[in-house]
Amino acid sequence: MVIRVYIASSSGSMAIKKKQQDVLGFLEANKIGFEEKDIAANEENRKWMRENVPENSRPATGYPLPPQIFNESQYRGDYDAFFEARENNAVYAFLGLTAPPGSKRLQQEPLHLDIAASDGIFGEQQCGVA
Repeated sequence: MVIRVYIASSSGSMAIKKKQQDVLGFLEANKIGFEEKDIAANEENRKWMRENVPENSRPATGYPLPPQIFNESQYRGDYDAFFEARENNAVYAFLGLTAPPGSKRLQQEPLHLDIAASDGIFGEQQCGVA
């Protein structure tokens, strides 16, 4: 399975450039294999991306903007969907990949601390610590 990230190498928008670099940098840093598909330099890439972004994921007006992310030909999402998956530690699931061993979060209850408003005393919940 190959992750394909559709980008625009000659975009005049700093926001698009930053989003593209954010996605590509994350994939590189986490050693997730991917291909860059430049829609600015290759008309076939641009046409394919526009045709394969699902109708419900397209903007109300105009064309979908890069970066757009696919796993092979399966649409995975745009930058906002990627960002949300990253914030939720769910990038592998978002990309349709199996997470490598040791990359999953521990399946344990987190320690929650409460601060009593009146006296500043910390209380512990759901931690099993006496």
